[in-house]
Amino acid sequence: MAPTTLVLCLGAVLITCISGGTASASGIRVKLSHIDAKGSYTAEERVRRAVAVSRQRLASMRASGGGGVSAPVHWATRQYIAEYLVGDPPQRAEALIDTGSDLIWTQSTACLRKVCERQDLPYFNASASGSFAPVPCRDRACAANDVHFCALDGSCTFQSGGAALAFGCVSFTQLRPAALHGASGLIGLGRGRLSLVSQTGATKFSYCLTPYFHNNGASSHLFVGAAASLGGSDPVTSMPFVESPKDYPYSTFYYLPLVGITVGKTKLPIQSSVFDLRRREEGFWEGGVIIDSGTPFTSLVEDAYNPLTEELSRQLNGSLVPPPGGDDGGMSLCVARGDLDSLVPMLVFHFSGGADMTLHPENYWAPLDKSTACLAIFEGFDQSIIGNFQQQNMHLLFDVGEGRLSFQTADCSTV
Repeated sequence: MAPTTLVLCLGAVLITCISGGTASASGIRVKLSHIDAKGSYTAEERVRRAVAVSRQRLASMRASGGGGVSAPVHWATRQYIAEYLVGDPPQRAEALIDTGSDLIWTQSTACLRKVCERQDLPYFNASASGSFAPVPCRDRACAANDVHFCALDGSCTFQSGGAALAFGCVSFTQLRPAALHGASGLIGLGRGRLSLVSQTGATKFSYCLTPYFHNNGASSHLFVGAAASLGGSDPVTSMPFVESPKDYPYSTFYYLPLVGITVGKTKLPIQSSVFDLRRREEGFWEGGVIIDSGTPFTSLVEDAYNPLTEELSRQLNGSLVPPPGGDDGGMSLCVARGDLDSLVPMLVFHFSGGADMTLHPENYWAPLDKSTACLAIFEGFDQSIIGNFQQQNMHLLFDVGEGRLSFQTADCSTV
């Protein structure tokens, strides 16, 4: 995907969370919907759509020639949508939520014909908003974006709790078709200075994602600022983030200190250095492990993926069945769905400092048809990613101020 062209501006435009969301001094609480929620997809169809997205992302990474993860590549994988109001009087908008991006933006009526994505709601009309104001090209808000262009006029911003935020109004895009999934734009939760977290002055955010297939209509939720916390009786596990590089786009991501993997009772023969973040040359990095709200399935670099699949094959042995339709997008290890809970072992990700993330079979195997479930972890390129399928029914707290990730198992339909 080519870059998105944005016009940034600053003013006092109100953002209001809707569909059950709230914004106040106690923080922001936003209801999230999965991109497939608007369609009448079966569980198997949802998995195949997620497989297609994951394969497209991995293919894009390989095609980039090993240049590491870039913002354009990351675009293929955003999965959750928040609805909000922007402007005065307020106009409805929908945004894809992404921990791997920094910018906050929406498509606007300034879009030239056929150069913006189709969206389900009307484009934002900046001229109809009484709080519209442009950001001068030399403003710090423009400089905060590593890649930006100057325009003759500006667009839009929003505020929450009295803080004016830089907000992008898109007048021209070059996106992969249907990249927005009908949404109006994006809300970035990354580490950059223009993300929602940074601009609101929040030092933490959290989210809890309901299961793909058995959520009974319940929504996932995002919490920003004071609203972000963990609670309940389930134990909390914490770990430090790995320090992110200063180079963009790597500076955006949340890197985790993964050091090993256990399948059932067997610790895999993987050197912890396999997961290290490495500087390849000036401005370019490879390796590392990021946690991402926008990528469907986890991917592991070859030296971790191969030992994982070999051990699963050894333990499951005679219980493995052929994948429906052959090797379906890399999902080659499959079992009968009725055997999933009784035969498939637990998977544990080990992090430095003794933190463990335990995944039950339903969090790393997915149904491909009515009788078959397959391993929902892919072989990655030069970087490992913990995707949102593996984060189901887990409440994750990103404490950016303290530099730590904490999490606990949770019934996300009640959070």
